[in-house]
Amino acid sequence: MMIRRTLAAALCALLPLNSAGAHPHIFVEGGLELIFDDQRNLAAVRVVWVYDEFFSLVILEDKGVDPDGDGVLTDAETALLQGFDMNWDQGFAGDLQVLQNEVPLALSRPIESSVRLEGGRLVSTHLRAFETRVAVAGVPVQLQMYDPEYYTAYSFATDPQITGRDGCEAQVFAPDPDEISEELKAAVAELTPTQTLDDLGGDSFPAIGAAYAEEVRITCAP
Repeated sequence: MMIRRTLAAALCALLPLNSAGAHPHIFVEGGLELIFDDQRNLAAVRVVWVYDEFFSLVILEDKGVDPDGDGVLTDAETALLQGFDMNWDQGFAGDLQVLQNEVPLALSRPIESSVRLEGGRLVSTHLRAFETRVAVAGVPVQLQMYDPEYYTAYSFATDPQITGRDGCEAQVFAPDPDEISEELKAAVAELTPTQTLDDLGGDSFPAIGAAYAEEVRITCAP
């Protein structure tokens, strides 16, 4: 997503030199709402991104809102923020991967989005519909929220919500650090604030964000 890549580079320039090896640079607490239709099929997913305070401040200053820093936005200021992170490049997957039987499930681009400021942090939400409704009964669905380049680190701060049907369970699984290759760990350690794996010959490495991604697994009773 162009806006986050551009602003990430800008905020990295503000980091102290002793943070040069730190990676990633943007931290997001994610949330998911799985929405089922009246046929008990998975129809859409609502995504919540709660940005860290530093990145939120960068966005606020870039948009010229909340100049007094009181954390209270006018309606006009809120309107200026709407869609700030929805300017997706063509082919951008929305930092969300959904699979069933290891097959990726196609999602629409954001149908609707909103943003608000809470406790100095930007809270952005958007809705995405499945191109084909998904029957989940007896066949789990896996969801991973990650940035392949690992500029942004996602974690699930709240339990996934299930709307529209009973008999479903959502579990969050953390990645196994023992399954992350030493080669990949070494590559991450070499990155400077403005680099990605592409600068180190990224084609030879798997998607680093996927290696560190938490997974939400949805199961429904038959």
